[in-house]
Amino acid sequence: MSKQTRRFPAEWEKQQGIILCFPHNGNDWPGKYQAIQWAFVEFIKKVATVEQVVLVVANEKMEQKVSDMLATAHVNIANVAYVLHKTNRSWMRDSGPIIVKTGTKTREAINFNFNGWAKYKNFQLDKPVPEKLASFLKIPIARAMHKGKAVVLEGGAIDTNGKGTLLTSEECLLDPKIQVRNPGFTKADYEAVFKEYLGITNTIWLGNGISGDDTHGHIDDLCRFVNPNTIITVVETNKEDANYLPLQDNLSRLKNARLEDGSAPTVVELPMPGKLEFDGIRIPASYANFLILNKCVLVPTFNDSKDRIALQIIADCFPDREVIGISAIDIIWGFGTLHCLSQQIPE
Repeated sequence: MSKQTRRFPAEWEKQQGIILCFPHNGNDWPGKYQAIQWAFVEFIKKVATVEQVVLVVANEKMEQKVSDMLATAHVNIANVAYVLHKTNRSWMRDSGPIIVKTGTKTREAINFNFNGWAKYKNFQLDKPVPEKLASFLKIPIARAMHKGKAVVLEGGAIDTNGKGTLLTSEECLLDPKIQVRNPGFTKADYEAVFKEYLGITNTIWLGNGISGDDTHGHIDDLCRFVNPNTIITVVETNKEDANYLPLQDNLSRLKNARLEDGSAPTVVELPMPGKLEFDGIRIPASYANFLILNKCVLVPTFNDSKDRIALQIIADCFPDREVIGISAIDIIWGFGTLHCLSQQIPE
């Protein structure tokens, strides 16, 4: 495959469907597993109204259980296809393949060698996920390598405008001591990988992620492209909050950034929900973790007065799509929400 032909499409481009993985145990949501299953059903229902859901389930028994739950909730099951594979976790944004375009009608799945965010030891069941899904979708797969080594990169760490510009964070990819994905990698190494596997010619580096983020700086909790030249970014107004300074720094970086054509992006500010804690732990709640679908945008909400403001700001960014709030107050206990759990399949 020619290196030059790969292109990482923007999320708003036409999708075949969305990859999800139904949680088969409650390990990521201690004490909330029952609630999580029905929250998941609601998530699947919303996606299945507009496009296909490729749903990873642990086994045939789980498939039957999920099918019964979907039927109870009146989900459009004609739009749900099952892939049987037992996983460690359900975060398809990170363990699933990143699917790129390799021409006008061809696609390729990239396996970015998931390793449990360089934090958890139990990820062996997640490693075959990209191959399983590529095989199901009948898409060729390539393993990301650089200088003879496997490259580790999660989908939640990157966002693109589909034109050659990518957003990522230094905290996630360049911290020399905490959750080091690729020891010794520099910005130049990452940018070479982005160019080869994603067709990226221009990278915008933000600083730190939000407080409580288990991934140590994923971009999809910070800022996202909403069209080729507009970036939405979260800001914290409470100066006493741990997120205030890092998010101000990111805002400043975005205002000084340039797109692939040399122009300055339009920057839209999105509020942060109030500080969310559960069982003594800071939870990384963020409205930036929305999921763009063919006809709508699903936005996590947190039973917060800022939910309404965030929904309106995001709706203004997507005038051609319905914007729907989905309560993520239970899902976020797993340290991620809608975007983290899903991975789009470009048409």
